[in-house]
Amino acid sequence: MSGITDKTTDALGASLDFRLLRHNVTAANIANAETPNYKAKKVDFEEALSRALDHEGLGKMATSDPEHLLMGQGPIAKARAEVYENPDANLANDGNTVDMERELSNLAENSILYKAALQLINKKLASLKYAVSEGGR
Repeated sequence: MSGITDKTTDALGASLDFRLLRHNVTAANIANAETPNYKAKKVDFEEALSRALDHEGLGKMATSDPEHLLMGQGPIAKARAEVYENPDANLANDGNTVDMERELSNLAENSILYKAALQLINKKLASLKYAVSEGGR
């Protein structure tokens, strides 16, 4: 845990980054729905994020002064999403594997989860703001 944010905030931040990547990959799939021989891509990050959360705090660098903050040194900062060709896709006559219904459904689900993570981060930051501005009164 860094001096300002906690494990939850770091995980939500990483989730936002991964959801943005998933949005971009899904949008690319939709844009190429009519492209012959285009292979739909898929993004998996939940397992990598889960593993990073399980190992958070292990192997962090030490600080030489208690006033120094550890920022981005834990496993969450090093978690990476995997982008690959979707093996579950059906091949169309033109060699394209994009399923528009599935992609639009994935886009809607990802958008909802992105907004939820963003709202949670906003609530955590609002509580920090309150602590800083109102807590000392």
